[in-house]
Amino acid sequence: MSFKLPDLTYDYNALEPHIDARTMEIHHTKHHGAYTSKLNDAVSGTDLEGKTIEEILAGISGHSPAVRNNGGGFYNHNLFWEVMGPDGGGKPSGDLADAIEKDFGSFDAFKEEFNNAAATRFGSGWAWLVKQDGGKLVVTSSPNQDNPLMDIAEVKGTPILGLDVWEHAYYLHYQNRRPEYISAFWNVVKWEEVARRFAG
Repeated sequence: MSFKLPDLTYDYNALEPHIDARTMEIHHTKHHGAYTSKLNDAVSGTDLEGKTIEEILAGISGHSPAVRNNGGGFYNHNLFWEVMGPDGGGKPSGDLADAIEKDFGSFDAFKEEFNNAAATRFGSGWAWLVKQDGGKLVVTSSPNQDNPLMDIAEVKGTPILGLDVWEHAYYLHYQNRRPEYISAFWNVVKWEEVARRFAG
């Protein structure tokens, strides 16, 4: 079984004006496409064939840099596309909203912490909202294509929201203005999907 580049559930222009169609198309077909292809090459003929991406990431310290980088890139982008949508924005509700209130004090305090994690991640990487064992929510960031599922992660848990802060995710539209891109992201967050992952 090889890994496959997922189809998006919305058009490349669906997130405009917050994320432009050209960036979406290049990001999905070229960047995510390359991570998918290279991950398949890296696991081909090894004992990782047939394992899920989550199983592979859980033991990433024992695998090659190619598996780490491309496996992370494959998983991270799968999540990224799913937690965004043209009907996004607003605020979470229900159990997720209660958990954010409990663990961060308020939704605005959570957003501020997440924005800071995204803005201060040096170079390329990701900002995450993570559900840890026991249900506690924490914000963290990781370099390159690492994520909190990996056994080498500083902060471990299950990512339920992720923001790509590699320059390829925003440079065509925002150039070096990463904070503007981070701010725009909140207009496309699909909270029902984040809540589904929180409940899972």
